[in-house]
Amino acid sequence: MRSIFILSLGALLAGCTSGVPLPGSVPRAQAPSTTTAATPPPQRPAPAPTRPASGFRAPQVMRLPGLERVIGRSAAQLEREFGTAQLDVWEGDARKLQFAGEPCVLDIYLYPMQPGAAPSATHVEARRASDGAAVDRASCVRALSR
Repeated sequence: MRSIFILSLGALLAGCTSGVPLPGSVPRAQAPSTTTAATPPPQRPAPAPTRPASGFRAPQVMRLPGLERVIGRSAAQLEREFGTAQLDVWEGDARKLQFAGEPCVLDIYLYPMQPGAAPSATHVEARRASDGAAVDRASCVRALSR
């Protein structure tokens, strides 16, 4: 009786396999030899490059009225205008300077305009110091300027 159960269980488990190979698998009996050419798998198109081959991508420069004394300036020029930054963060060749006062917090983002160049201010964000709500960038620049 026990042997009938084991044989039945074996037959039941054998029926669970389809015998159809999975996509991309090669059955052992049909493994390609070194003398026959195997069909290469289909190739996916290469994704469009997001950067030129050199790896450099020129930044977009913010052009808003009232930001003339910020946009295009170096870190040294910005610190002469606003004092010592309370935050100075580097990420690769990009830099973020943060200046703060009672009325607002000013984040200035600096990126190199060409490969190997020193970063200069290209983007500005401003928020109220008390609650973080967005404020007019030009107004914050005027409020924090020396």
